[in-house]
Amino acid sequence: MDNNYLVAVVIGISFGFISRFTLLRTDFRQYPTYPQGRIIHLSFGFIAAFIGAVAIPAFLESDWTAVTFLGLAATQFREVRKMERDTLEKVDTEELVKRGTPFIEGMAQAFESRNYLVMFTGLVTTLFSVINIFLGIISGIVMLFVVKKNMSGKLLLSIADIEEGEIRFEGPTLFVSDILMKNVGLIDSRKIIQERAIGVIVTPNNKNSIVTLSHLGQRQAMLHHVANILGSFLDSGEPALVPMAKRDMEDGRIALFIMPREKDFEQIKTVLEHVPVLDSALRLPSTANTK
Repeated sequence: MDNNYLVAVVIGISFGFISRFTLLRTDFRQYPTYPQGRIIHLSFGFIAAFIGAVAIPAFLESDWTAVTFLGLAATQFREVRKMERDTLEKVDTEELVKRGTPFIEGMAQAFESRNYLVMFTGLVTTLFSVINIFLGIISGIVMLFVVKKNMSGKLLLSIADIEEGEIRFEGPTLFVSDILMKNVGLIDSRKIIQERAIGVIVTPNNKNSIVTLSHLGQRQAMLHHVANILGSFLDSGEPALVPMAKRDMEDGRIALFIMPREKDFEQIKTVLEHVPVLDSALRLPSTANTK
């Protein structure tokens, strides 16, 4: 029986760790960093897989002390969110185009929740492995697909249409199409904007999207993604060139003023289409019972 438990736990830990490795990806945001950041998260993933895998034998053997200890250890993964939040907030102070607090909180929540997914993978795999080794392996493979499916949420292209907007001036006032952006006093700054800036109009698909896109954090996430992938023609002390987003109060359209390194709207459109919809920004007023 002990050998069966050992094999089941090893299988559970293995699939749990593999699931964390699958979820961990250093992308265009360059986070988590390589190799230090990845080592930290893979270590947490191994601990989460171990906790989930060991929980089943402890429960079956009625070792309630061990079960209580494992439950206490699981609560410590809340510190993962705090660690990520603190790190990203410190990094964000040095960004020319900031992520914004809602985007940072969303990333911190994602890192925490992925450890729980790993723990659940280890638990389920071990449970079926105790019954039958091959059944455990099959369940582990199924859990890898489940984990992969939960890796990402909604993208901007699912809630809005994106088209190019005209950059124009009326005196010192900058417009993107018909949406007023800001006043630019310096003639040199206006000349740079006319040469290098690109305007974007993001049109919500429905009432839910209008409220979601009105969230300031969601707008800042769009600006940060474009600046992070395509670069930004910007330096500190240049407030006139800082990318910004404004909302049309009548129909909810969002106008983006962007200063990319390469003036290519198709690239910008592709980036914006893949901006994640933040959990803190998502709103569903059409499903509310207004009565």
